[in-house]
Amino acid sequence: MASSVSTAALVFSVRRCDPELVRPAKPTPREVKQLSDIDDQEGLRFHVPVIMFYPSNPLMKGKEDPVKVIREALGKALVYYYPFAGRLIEGENRKLMVDCTGEGVLFIEADADTTLDNLGDAIQPMCPCFEELLYDVPGSGEILGSPLILIQVTRLRCGGFVFALRLNHTMADGPGLLQFLNAINDMAKGLSAPSIQPIWQRELFNARNPPRITHIHYEYEEVNNTNSTILMDMDDNNSVHRSFFFGPKEIRALRNQLPSSLGPCSTFEVLMACVWKCRTIAFAVAPDEIVRFSCLINVRGKRGLECFVPIHWNMAKAEMSKEYVKSVADLMVIKGRPLFVQPGNFIVSDLTRVGFGDVDFGLGKKAIYGGGARALSIISSCMRFKNKKGEEGNVIPICLPPLVMERFEQELKRMTKEVEPNRLITSML
Repeated sequence: MASSVSTAALVFSVRRCDPELVRPAKPTPREVKQLSDIDDQEGLRFHVPVIMFYPSNPLMKGKEDPVKVIREALGKALVYYYPFAGRLIEGENRKLMVDCTGEGVLFIEADADTTLDNLGDAIQPMCPCFEELLYDVPGSGEILGSPLILIQVTRLRCGGFVFALRLNHTMADGPGLLQFLNAINDMAKGLSAPSIQPIWQRELFNARNPPRITHIHYEYEEVNNTNSTILMDMDDNNSVHRSFFFGPKEIRALRNQLPSSLGPCSTFEVLMACVWKCRTIAFAVAPDEIVRFSCLINVRGKRGLECFVPIHWNMAKAEMSKEYVKSVADLMVIKGRPLFVQPGNFIVSDLTRVGFGDVDFGLGKKAIYGGGARALSIISSCMRFKNKKGEEGNVIPICLPPLVMERFEQELKRMTKEVEPNRLITSML
């Protein structure tokens, strides 16, 4: 079956220095920049965590301190990505804007008395020791007036380190954050400027004048079903957090169940169909209840949409176009930035091609794991992962109530079990 990555109780101590603000290394423009009408929607007004685990590089032992390298490179990168050093403010009608104050990014230096080997299965999303590896600085988690990024770099006893980050999601999506991390990477390697220069151009995703909704947007549909089975059962504070690994065997088992008439399906589509079905069954949803699946779509590269923040989507992929995106921006203005529909919904982001783990901060070793650190009750992500057997696959963190999680695991086990092919026995009689 798709293996649930479980972890025994981890006990280790972390010694943290006082949080500090890392400011741009040089003076930056003092200005106010508007976010787009898609950026500042209600559903993106939260902080998203990322975690990356790095092994020791024997060639760098005693030569480079990851904390010092990353702190200095961060300050240099912020010269170019200076909006990240600012603070969000609200204008008329709750319009979000970045006040480019240059106050800086919140940074924590830390040391842990443990090793990567000791962490073992904790090197994954839903890491049980995450709060130790990214300290929630009191007062830093607000959307307005707080640092837009919080970073903690924790040295490990083995010479490796952990890079953990929390990002205000209105500022960037996964690929956008990776671009900033690559800028830090470039500066750590001694480049005079990032290899990719940032371009703001958020106006591309503003509403038209006059705004007009030209598509059906089920992802923002107004739903009055407050008695949803799924909605009533969900409570992030009383839920079980687990990660599920899908290797070649599990993916093969799922593909063998696809009807031949379906046509080509990506691995992401196969996995999401499986997880969504198991999740829906686990909730024992009433037969007449509507359930939904939404996913974040990257439209980078589409003509006229070269700069992008993902949107929630649950229609055919063919629907995704510049007109569709513009229609979303118009909807945000007309309907007052509605939250994405919640009853019966499950939202997933495909991060398998983002490549957080490829960032080495100039220290010569890629991350053992780099990606999302948490799932929420109705929000998850799919990421590339190598298990302890060395198998390449995908990992999906899931957050569910305890009894629902039990039923989810049972159904997932049934769906991902490989069926032995029937053997034809012949006889010479």
